[in-house]
Amino acid sequence: MYIYFFTFKMKNLVKLVGLAFLIQIQFSCDPPNDAISVDTFIRAADLSSLPQIESEATIFYNNNHPEDIITTLKNAGCNTIRIRLWKNPSDSHSSLAEVKSLSLRIKNAGLKVWLTVHYSDTWADPGSQTTPFVWQNMSFLNLKGAVSNYTALIISEIHPDIFQIGNEINDGFLWPEGNLSTNQSQFLELLQTASATIRAQAPKTKIMIHYAGITGANSFFNKISNLDYDYIGLSFYPIWHGKSISILQNSINNLGETFDKRVLIAETSYPFTLGWNDWTNNIVGLENQLMPEYPPTPEGQNNFLSAIKSSLKASAYGQGFSYWGTELVAFRGTQATNGSPWENQALYDFTNNSLPAMQVFSAD
Repeated sequence: MYIYFFTFKMKNLVKLVGLAFLIQIQFSCDPPNDAISVDTFIRAADLSSLPQIESEATIFYNNNHPEDIITTLKNAGCNTIRIRLWKNPSDSHSSLAEVKSLSLRIKNAGLKVWLTVHYSDTWADPGSQTTPFVWQNMSFLNLKGAVSNYTALIISEIHPDIFQIGNEINDGFLWPEGNLSTNQSQFLELLQTASATIRAQAPKTKIMIHYAGITGANSFFNKISNLDYDYIGLSFYPIWHGKSISILQNSINNLGETFDKRVLIAETSYPFTLGWNDWTNNIVGLENQLMPEYPPTPEGQNNFLSAIKSSLKASAYGQGFSYWGTELVAFRGTQATNGSPWENQALYDFTNNSLPAMQVFSAD
């Protein structure tokens, strides 16, 4: 009996040791825990106008059922929401209070917040970078102080995951003091002021610099090569920035390699129709504004966005994308002359039902 019992114990001990060895081999071959299921590719939707649109009793649908647009986007795979911020807008929309409220809603849904801070009271783009009214006529030293204080306030109130300094700042921002063409050194000082404040207040927040288009991008980013930032952001609309995905991909690779940065398409969009759903003139409405291989259909819109996503994923430097105008349906009714100039490029059709292009937000 003793010999049998001893033999039985030894056999089972050998099995246990062998099993433990196999388990150890299995786990040693797996990647570290922090490398498992880490989703860093940004799949974002800009929802800057959502509070205004919802305030006018607009209802969004998914599969013909009413559904919160943030829920629809999240379920589609969207992991980040982009929001613009104006200093002192003429009404409450895009104000710090409204953006803070929307940011909390987004974070509660489990999504990241990407702020595009215009450093203006209204739209900022390559042709207009108007300094906030309360900062106008300041000395340059005081302007830098105002930028630092405002930037710190935004960080403390909203805690964004991505902080975009300015919007499409091809020729600088905070004109005339920060005009790149006429005051390059001051432009760089203002950028550095904002960047240094973000780093000091929120070291984990990613800093983005946003340029509209690809023509001239290398020259621009060369001028800010000493700036502390993380992401290059590009706008890419075929109507303004070219009609070649391959040229876009080459630009992504070139910019990423030259400046050792991750690159995002910060803004893009495409029409699912050339029709209209209100009487507000649309930005895109002609065939010659489009890329021939992507017709203005739901499938064409989906294929265009899939090509943008693929071009980023194929690059060693591609970090993600953001769709602009996701929510810009004809929210004021079909007769509105002050409605949406973008309803044919939204990610919702003319019945406010989600379109197939939502698939672009999937993780694969």
